[in-house]
Amino acid sequence: MTSPTPLAPLPLPATLRSRLIPDVNGLTFHILEAGFETPGRPLVLLLHGFPELAYSWRKVMPALAAAGYHVVAPDQRGYGRTTGWDGTYDGDLGSFRMLNLLRDTVGLVAALGYRSVAAVIGHDFGSIVSAWAAVVRPDVFPAVVLMSKPFGGTPQLPLGSPPPAPTRTIHDDLAALPRPRKHYQWYYSTREANDDMWRCPQGVHDFLRAYYHHKSADWKQNQPYRLESWSATELAKLPTYYVMDLEQNMAETVASEMPSPAEIAACRWLPDAELDVYSSEYRRNGFQGGLQWYRCMTSPKYIAELQLFSGRTIDVPAMFISGKGDWGVYQIPGEFERMQGTSCTRMQECHLLDGAGHWVQQEQPEATARLLLDFLRRHAAQP
Repeated sequence: MTSPTPLAPLPLPATLRSRLIPDVNGLTFHILEAGFETPGRPLVLLLHGFPELAYSWRKVMPALAAAGYHVVAPDQRGYGRTTGWDGTYDGDLGSFRMLNLLRDTVGLVAALGYRSVAAVIGHDFGSIVSAWAAVVRPDVFPAVVLMSKPFGGTPQLPLGSPPPAPTRTIHDDLAALPRPRKHYQWYYSTREANDDMWRCPQGVHDFLRAYYHHKSADWKQNQPYRLESWSATELAKLPTYYVMDLEQNMAETVASEMPSPAEIAACRWLPDAELDVYSSEYRRNGFQGGLQWYRCMTSPKYIAELQLFSGRTIDVPAMFISGKGDWGVYQIPGEFERMQGTSCTRMQECHLLDGAGHWVQQEQPEATARLLLDFLRRHAAQP
């Protein structure tokens, strides 16, 4: 049997290293870590979102390690150089449900030799995992930072008899608009979504360049504001990377926003050499591993499983960070407000940073690191 071709080393800052952690809930985790030289440091765990990697944390990890923390960022289930997951559409979807993602996370903490972390910090879909970690295991995750995706609360069990199923859905209403639309999360749940992006005409590298640009502060039309309701007419105000034209796939959607060569050359937060890390990993794996998370999130079966925690809140110290140009803060109307009012009972502060869109820890790493360190000093285990 031929051995697999070794993967090229990642281009990392000098203080970061890459290694594998085997036998964690069926996975061999690939992690990046900093501050590993000194044993006994408090652990800070960083969880990425879609379509990203542990590499997305490379710019903030050195500052956290310099402050005395052991900082670990894994490629999560379905991503990058972590192996042991089923990346086929018809494969083991249940392994990507939220409670199993939490089992991955708790197992990784234990495999690193810890009973608890100083804080768990998540961005995008990693923010959802971090929020649920704080809900389900506050003893392991006694402080949490959510980034770019607010936590609107646990799914509620209906009191009394459940209401009758609606005759029309939000998807019917979006499709019936004068400019017919569809929601990206349900598109990401379709069989076609992976090949639409993985086999797109422009290639994975240019697809990701346009996708990251479209959701960043570099795309000047990202001027988000609160929406009034979860209705088709309000959701249609979102950019097309969230509420898409009905007949377009995601690769076609972002292709029209491909930055010019001059704009690419001017992009300091994600130069082409760093984008190559993402494009090479996604060319190798495809996108289905990450898309499985969306399929679970849109599945009534797995939403019902989380109703076990109906009424539970995040009761550990919490902070929220995003960019001022990030529509993710408002894409679910009322969620940002619920997070501050009821879902997080110890929400310390919310920060929306100038000069950042959705990729806040990459677009504004220095400001992000300062906020994280201030939160850790006040609310987490100290080095």
